[in-house]
Amino acid sequence: MNVLFASSEVTPFSKTGGLADVSGSLPPALARLGHEVTVVTPAYRHTKQLGLALETLEVPLEIPIGSKLVRGRVLRCQMPGGVNVILIEQDDYFDRAQLYTENGSDYKDNCERYVFFCRAVMELIRLLELPIDVIHCNDWQTGLLPALLRIEYQHARGYEDIVTVMTIHNMAYQGQFWHWDMLLTGLDWKYFNWRQMEFWGDLNLLKTGLIFADGITTVSERYAEEIQSQPMGCGLEDVLAQRRSDLTGIINGVDYEVWNPKTDSHLAANFDASDWQAGKALCKAALQRELGMTESPRTPLLGFVGRLADQKGLDLLAEVIGQWAGTEDVQWAILGTGDPRYHQLLTQLAKAHPGKIGLSLAFSDSLAHRIEAGIDMFMMPSRFEPCGLNQLYSLKYGSLPIVRATGGLADTVCDANATTIANGTASGFAFVDYDTRELEQTLARAVAMYRDQPDAWQRVVGNAMHQDWSWEASAGKYAELYASLAARRTDSRENVGETS
Repeated sequence: MNVLFASSEVTPFSKTGGLADVSGSLPPALARLGHEVTVVTPAYRHTKQLGLALETLEVPLEIPIGSKLVRGRVLRCQMPGGVNVILIEQDDYFDRAQLYTENGSDYKDNCERYVFFCRAVMELIRLLELPIDVIHCNDWQTGLLPALLRIEYQHARGYEDIVTVMTIHNMAYQGQFWHWDMLLTGLDWKYFNWRQMEFWGDLNLLKTGLIFADGITTVSERYAEEIQSQPMGCGLEDVLAQRRSDLTGIINGVDYEVWNPKTDSHLAANFDASDWQAGKALCKAALQRELGMTESPRTPLLGFVGRLADQKGLDLLAEVIGQWAGTEDVQWAILGTGDPRYHQLLTQLAKAHPGKIGLSLAFSDSLAHRIEAGIDMFMMPSRFEPCGLNQLYSLKYGSLPIVRATGGLADTVCDANATTIANGTASGFAFVDYDTRELEQTLARAVAMYRDQPDAWQRVVGNAMHQDWSWEASAGKYAELYASLAARRTDSRENVGETS
């Protein structure tokens, strides 16, 4: 099939989080299955500073935004794996220091920026004569695409047979804007109603995508269930519950070309499931030296990589670190940026406990790899987690995840207990209630096994490292979904929003 994959961020061109990783890995995986995939994404300032070989396509890209006509340019290159990438250049919208926010505040014209992007995507199909079967949309930034197709384009030549898939990567981010931004979309005000584009008096672009798309996916089976009720539905639970027959959970995958301890060039030593003990010991020592911790091979080394935010469980984690740093023989390797209050708190803890806490308040992809390889356990006590990727990296690197059983974490990490260790399914440690005591008890259980039950620990690490969370299986499920949507395409589009 011919797939147009639209995303506001795509590794290696741009990134703020997991959306970029998915957008950089799923299209090549689909291409390996024989599908023709074109990725479309904005040309941000950072993208154009990467030194890529960008070809300018001479096409007249002129997009109506409200009462004005906005011009842009179309650039083309390839991502690793040979997938064609179309970059939409419009410097007034995308030549900025960050993607969506600056100095802690959203850009005030974010609605206008991504309305332009969505309309540009739709026009490119005509301008470049792309034979598209499926438009795969991702998060609120592309939520207008299904509406544009159904309302304006579905009877136009070249668009008649296109279906749309809307993937939710995180329900908490919905693209909610004041009602007058409806004028920017160019769509009739009649669509600004509670069944379609309106949400508590505002324009909601994620809701728009969920209403108008032919199929809806999210990034794990558990999360697909969670978002059909409060609190995970974030106000859109009724929309999702009413479209449950069109909602599918497909777990994200891992690009093992990038995240593989056997070939990872960032590491002090490479290893796999056959020799992980020696390899991880070397990586652990190197990480302890790099982060200024005491070099101690038998001290449990616990890691965290990610956004320093409440969603990631930083309130629980910070409290446990504060309690354990002064009393327990454990170490912590922490990499991330986020909420300033966590920057301050973790900095204070690191200064108060030198040699025990290795802290880097920055983004470093190479250090993230070294932490995954050098730690014994990875901390992921999230309030909610649509899928999560770090726990999947940790499994491959033999760093047992300690997770809260929510969303994708529940789908991918099996708690180690007597039964699961015996039957070979244990791959980490999990707790249910979002509570400091629950986290502390689970951590204590993991540390006790590490210290006192080396045989059990080795079996669980072996289980974890042998799991396969590569993109091929997930890409296959997306391909099946595309085919099923195309096969059952009907004229029900004339009843837009009637079931929502």
